[in-house]
Amino acid sequence: MDHEPTISQDVSAKSGSPAKRRGLGRDVVVASICGGVVALMVGASYAAVPFYNWFCRATGFNGTTQVATSAPATGPIARKISVRFDSNVAPGLPWKFEPEQSEIEVNIGQVVTVFYTVTNQAARATAGQAAYNVAPLTVGAYFQKINCFCFTEQTMAPGEKREMPVVFYVDPSIAADHENDGLSTITLSYTFYPVRDPVVKPLASGEGDKRKGNL
Repeated sequence: MDHEPTISQDVSAKSGSPAKRRGLGRDVVVASICGGVVALMVGASYAAVPFYNWFCRATGFNGTTQVATSAPATGPIARKISVRFDSNVAPGLPWKFEPEQSEIEVNIGQVVTVFYTVTNQAARATAGQAAYNVAPLTVGAYFQKINCFCFTEQTMAPGEKREMPVVFYVDPSIAADHENDGLSTITLSYTFYPVRDPVVKPLASGEGDKRKGNL
């Protein structure tokens, strides 16, 4: 004998069972959490690069050199150290890049000016930005640059050759770091990378690249 469905059965059929409704609720919560995690990871990835760069500059981590505004207050000390100069050009940048001296010996705390020579070997204007570090990596906190071509983008005219200065000193406080008591050589390394969309600005007159001699 056929039976007509009761009102309660009809409502249950339309709205679904309590277990099914709870399952849908959990799915919504899980989807929301996953979306939040993805958004957090994306935001963290964008923040990680500037934070890492700031951290390296502030601590000298990974051989990142420091920026100084003047010579050290204590002046040079008797201890000497050799500084070697390394130069590299990344693929895609048609530049010849080399130091004018491969190695010099300086007193710790002595302010020194050295020059790198850069030649644009292309028949068009090109631009590059130099990345840099020192080795051993633990010396980054003591290697102070007062002026450097690496601080800004460099735009070179077709066939242009330019002398670019680096003014630096090794902080005398390194003498108090006994982990560096046996340190005799520091290597300063640069790598020029191509800049795809250089900042539009007039070519410099070259005043900043003229030899000024050791300070």
